[in-house]
Amino acid sequence: MSTPRRAALLTLGCARNEVDSEELAGRLVGSGWELVEADPGADPDAGPPPDVIVVNTCGFVEQAKKDSIDTLLAASDVAKVSGAKVVAVGCLAERYGAELAASLPEADAVLGFDAYPELAERLGDVLGGHAPAPHVPVDRRTLLPIAPVQRPAAAADVAVPGHAWVPDLSRRRLDDRPVAPLKLASGCDRRCAFCAIPSFRGAFVSRPPADVLAEATWLAGQGVREIVLVSENSTSYGKDLPGGTRALVDLLPKLGAVPGIDRVRVSYLQPAEVRPDLLRVIATTPGVAPYFDLSFQHASPSVLRRMRRFGSRTDFLDLCERIRALAPEAGIRSNVIVGFPGETEDDLAELEAFLTGARLDAVGVFGYSDEDGTEAEGYDGKLPAEEVAARVSRICELVDELMAQRAEDRVGTEVTVLIERCSGDAAECTGRAEHQAPEVDGECIVEDGSGLEVGDLVRAVVVGAEGTDLVVSAREVLPRAVAGSVPAAAARGSG
Repeated sequence: MSTPRRAALLTLGCARNEVDSEELAGRLVGSGWELVEADPGADPDAGPPPDVIVVNTCGFVEQAKKDSIDTLLAASDVAKVSGAKVVAVGCLAERYGAELAASLPEADAVLGFDAYPELAERLGDVLGGHAPAPHVPVDRRTLLPIAPVQRPAAAADVAVPGHAWVPDLSRRRLDDRPVAPLKLASGCDRRCAFCAIPSFRGAFVSRPPADVLAEATWLAGQGVREIVLVSENSTSYGKDLPGGTRALVDLLPKLGAVPGIDRVRVSYLQPAEVRPDLLRVIATTPGVAPYFDLSFQHASPSVLRRMRRFGSRTDFLDLCERIRALAPEAGIRSNVIVGFPGETEDDLAELEAFLTGARLDAVGVFGYSDEDGTEAEGYDGKLPAEEVAARVSRICELVDELMAQRAEDRVGTEVTVLIERCSGDAAECTGRAEHQAPEVDGECIVEDGSGLEVGDLVRAVVVGAEGTDLVVSAREVLPRAVAGSVPAAAARGSG
């Protein structure tokens, strides 16, 4: 071709989807495509329009599905002006396939995960007027062996997004932020009654530790200072590897020592699977953020059993106490579901008692709604939508108060802030401390950011709180980490 074909990528959903999009970008660039903006008309200097707009959709909950559909429709409106084709990929496309294609003719193609390895060829087919048949969904848990030990080899024949690492080909960064997600594994073996993710993401498959380390080193070379380890269930990492579930305990110190990476954050931990050795390594390892993203979901034993989960208020409070015994200023966040079928007033009171006692830094509150193909979809004891909404409001009001109190407790403490945004004159800068994950846990607002730049790691003192956000006063800019050169106190601070 005299000129390369051009593609734009739009990403919906979680950090795992962000990794998938950057993997798709790497495959496209490696096949001679050029990455451009989806709507260059909005910026005269953005360059030529795309030939194809690829929308990486989310299919997790109803609102995420709606956002994905709205984005596809908006992309279609842009395409009418530029003449581009619109292609849906991602979880919504994988989950609904031909059904999505039939209900959304604005999309020129709907491709599942199996199309990812040959995405450049598939997009070429679309441009040539030979769009592939819409993806036909299948329960992806059936595509790999039941025995976890057999999965790594079998995964070579199954499309597992973001799983394989090939230097200079696997991934192309789509932004220049100093933080980036890094995928530990794909899929999930749990059978939570409310969750459809395993059916379209598949069985749990760990990535080899060497691949994870190689990608972390590559990200450091791209200017990343913080990596966020993502998966559907990080506490299961290694169950299908020779080292077993101790693999994450062994991997984290190695990641914390990667030159250029100052902070490693682990996300998506299952409370019932947090063993003492894993708790200790996250809480005490230099270069690893003392941060615990624990999906409690509820605190009533009876609700948890109906959810196909484990635990109780006592169990969860004990876990929080053990975390803070090792790292008093550790960050702990969670999500909870209210209005689950059969939830009583006593159950809700049990959840309130847990939240009050746990002093979590951040809590996401979701109202229960049926998800296609899940066990809970067939449960009795469904609550009216208006009652679910009322309970969501009740719990949200409580957690807003509790999170604000927790932020106030941090006034006077020292934090280490990764600067992520600065105004034109750099006087207004914001970033995140170790207890704050990207986009979900609030941020730190620097009182006077003069002289600071995006990517700086700053030791600061908390001087105020605004909801979950902290107001901080910068004390010094820390040097970029080189393995063995930054002591734990400098890397961590106390927050």
